[in-house]
Amino acid sequence: MSTSIQELCRAVAQNTSYDAFAPAFNAQQWETLGSYLQAFDLSAGQVLIDQGAHDRTLFFIERGALSVHMLGSQGQMRLAILNPGSVVGEGAFFSRLPRSANVVATGAARVWRLTAIRFAEMSNRQPSLALELSMALGAVIAKRMVNKPKRVAVT
Repeated sequence: MSTSIQELCRAVAQNTSYDAFAPAFNAQQWETLGSYLQAFDLSAGQVLIDQGAHDRTLFFIERGALSVHMLGSQGQMRLAILNPGSVVGEGAFFSRLPRSANVVATGAARVWRLTAIRFAEMSNRQPSLALELSMALGAVIAKRMVNKPKRVAVT
């Protein structure tokens, strides 16, 4: 496994949160997934996702934390913090609806991006990998929707 994807793999394995992203990938599958992802760094305060944007990109958090903000019905901001090994952007990825919240780096962070186009390529070339990824993402959404405070994290 390359050093770069190995760090994301380690973050995912160490994530013990209720809504953890937990795909059943072996080392080779992680490596293959990594070939469809693009890593990039965020600085403190940098916006990753804009509420209302039409974008289906999915993000995996390797390090740092992301703050999820959403305007509530009374104008208040609701907040969730996503930590290393977690995923964000899964709501719009599946629904094709506009982004439901803003996501901002709370400090220096590294995330991995999977665009809808790259996922379509993976689905054609690596269908079992795409299926396992989809099932793991579906589990994250299901857990976040059952846990009312975590619903805001479905972006």
